[in-house]
Amino acid sequence: MSTPRTPQLSTTLRSFAAEDPGSWKFLLEQAQAADRAGIDRLVVSDHVVFGENLEAYSRPELGGSKGGKQPTGPDGHWLEPLTLLSVVAGMTSRVRLGTNILIAALRRPVVLAKSLATLDVLSDGRVDLGVGVGWQKEEYEAAGLQFEGRGALLDHTLTVLQTMWREQRASFDDDRLSFDGIHMMPKPLQSGGVPIWVSGTVNARVARRIARFGSGWIPWGPAAGDITSGIAEMRELVEAAGGDFDGLRVVGTLAPVRGDDGTVDLAATMDPAAALVAAGVSDFQLYLNVPSDASAAFDLFAANVEAFRGAVGNR
Repeated sequence: MSTPRTPQLSTTLRSFAAEDPGSWKFLLEQAQAADRAGIDRLVVSDHVVFGENLEAYSRPELGGSKGGKQPTGPDGHWLEPLTLLSVVAGMTSRVRLGTNILIAALRRPVVLAKSLATLDVLSDGRVDLGVGVGWQKEEYEAAGLQFEGRGALLDHTLTVLQTMWREQRASFDDDRLSFDGIHMMPKPLQSGGVPIWVSGTVNARVARRIARFGSGWIPWGPAAGDITSGIAEMRELVEAAGGDFDGLRVVGTLAPVRGDDGTVDLAATMDPAAALVAAGVSDFQLYLNVPSDASAAFDLFAANVEAFRGAVGNR
């Protein structure tokens, strides 16, 4: 028997820009507006550095998206996700704070464990960690890491994170790292540590990662486009790996639908939500063209929240 999950509405903080915006104050004001308006979760994306082979993003075999295009060039401005979320945490009170996604393996895992635990404590337990392997070889090379085998490196990172979060006197040993009698406080405020949301396509490796570490699944590739089929296929793989798929939160997307006059039709945009909930989607990402003006941003968020709650029967 699956546990009922209240559908939630997320939106992305556009924490990158093709050119220097001069000030990021507008982004922080958008976060505050989303918090006041009732958005459930704000998520941010991640790139530490760029190489110059950005067309690799369109190659699914490397972890990219077929036909996709990076939104900036190599000199685009990208804010570091956890630093940004730390600032947002201090300016908001209720909205959850997530990464979609953090390339977690680029960070030293014990330092990442400390950073996330600190953020979770200071935000009163509002952090969700979305992780993936990324697509850019040069990013791993700049961090002194091998791009090949990055999935195993991510699994290593997640194992260290959960070890540090869950064990008072932590010990660890694998082919990359060994320690014994290590203490790290404070632990995350959330029981069991910061929830981990695994991003990936439908395949056995991702399913094993979800079964082992995951509180949620962020579909990628074909599964994101056909979420109903993707959920059915991933359920089978996760359960074969010993996981409880019914206990997972699953991310789906609501694409803005525009009328003949170019304005967003809220009713049409939210219309697929109820069917997606029935299929197993619990968390909806809505991509919005958010105005820089804080008052206008609040009005936009509030209208979408009201329409979403009505569509999923959660007023």
